[in-house]
Amino acid sequence: MKHPLDTPLETRLLAAEGLIFDCDGTLIDSLPAYASAWRAGFAASGKGMDSAWHTARCGLCETQLMTHFEQSHQVTLDRPRVVATMRQHYLANLSRHVREITQVTAIARRFAGVKPMAVASSGSREIVLNSLAALGLAELFDAIVTIDDVGKAKPDPAIPLEAARRLGLPPARCLVFEDSEQGLEAAQRGGLPVVDVRRLSAP
Repeated sequence: MKHPLDTPLETRLLAAEGLIFDCDGTLIDSLPAYASAWRAGFAASGKGMDSAWHTARCGLCETQLMTHFEQSHQVTLDRPRVVATMRQHYLANLSRHVREITQVTAIARRFAGVKPMAVASSGSREIVLNSLAALGLAELFDAIVTIDDVGKAKPDPAIPLEAARRLGLPPARCLVFEDSEQGLEAAQRGGLPVVDVRRLSAP
């Protein structure tokens, strides 16, 4: 019997009753914007942030990333200040550094208004909403769920489960799109079928 993950994407898309998308790294390429913003946020600690260090941890939420930074660099951060600086820097440079990941946004545009769709992100509501709006994507979705709504970051399944609830669908009838190990684990733990977008080719 064929494993569900081996089923062709088109078959899985048509079978799903609702679609749920991660934001950063799935719908949008925000890695350069986040790397620059976190570098600015961490600067007050007196320690620099290496881009490779950040790339290896790009699936983490703000709190998780700051914990890793403190442990890696042996510092204690002024967390509210770091977050405020990071978000301000990200939003100020949003239009220059953030781009659509077209092989995924093409799916979202195709099924907008056809199937219920949601965004499920461990990012802050402020950044997620502004990022989606800047690229004209926010209007495609029936619900946008962030860590601010549930208080638990991926790999906890709370975020995708809340997205399914808001769509009015059982988790097993949704199809999730993710790019990080944390996101894939969250979907699997919540009983939601999931697609690893890193395996998709451009249309």
